[in-house]
Amino acid sequence: MSAVADTVETSAADRTLAAWQAREAELRALQLRSGLGRPEQFAGRSGIEIFQAMLRGEIPVPPISETLDFQLVEAEPGRVQFQGRPQFAHYNPLGSVHGGWIATLLDSAVACAVHTLLPAGKTYTTLELKVNYVKALTERVPLVRAIGEIIYSGGRIGTSQGRLVGPDGTLFAHATTTCIVLDAR
Repeated sequence: MSAVADTVETSAADRTLAAWQAREAELRALQLRSGLGRPEQFAGRSGIEIFQAMLRGEIPVPPISETLDFQLVEAEPGRVQFQGRPQFAHYNPLGSVHGGWIATLLDSAVACAVHTLLPAGKTYTTLELKVNYVKALTERVPLVRAIGEIIYSGGRIGTSQGRLVGPDGTLFAHATTTCIVLDAR
């Protein structure tokens, strides 16, 4: 690769990283709290309305977000993004980020992509998750994004796919899921 191509590629990665860091700072300024929402906070809201309320700080974000240092950063119908910070605390014995941390980010993104399309009164659970790891992830990567996108949304089944990428576009893993749609309790 030429020096010019390296500079353009680095600049694009730097711009992406800066945008991701700015989004993280914006959400942290809202001081989103973790916890469990109350049933009345979910009643009458569609899936996308629930995610929008989380992003506004009206509904707590799940505690696992705090535990594993990742957060919901974007949600639109059929598409969700979570952002995580790989850390030494996430390492496996081989010296890279544990596959479970990666799978958790991808599971969150792909399942929530299905959830965004659910009408009020519906919920879901994951029936199947398939993850393919394609490149080792270390703490040298400052942030990653798990991007989930819907493939199919029906009355009883939803499927989606996701990618875990770095700010330079490097693909670390990809996943698919199948979720079953249920009536909310």
